[in-house]
Amino acid sequence: MREWVRKAIRFLREVRAELGKVNWPGRKEVIGSTAVVIVSVFIVSFFLGFVDLIIRNIMSVILR
Repeated sequence: MREWVRKAIRFLREVRAELGKVNWPGRKEVIGSTAVVIVSVFIVSFFLGFVDLIIRNIMSVILR
């Protein structure tokens, strides 16, 4: 076998061994984190939309 093939196989074996050491989150933790992200996105989007509305109104008054 060529050297690069042996290195690739060794690398993939090491990756598999490292993935076995990972502490994967449970279903409950994933659902909770997802809910936090979705709520945060809605809060930030509403805030930015409100700020945009205020700035647009201010600019329309200034540019009249």
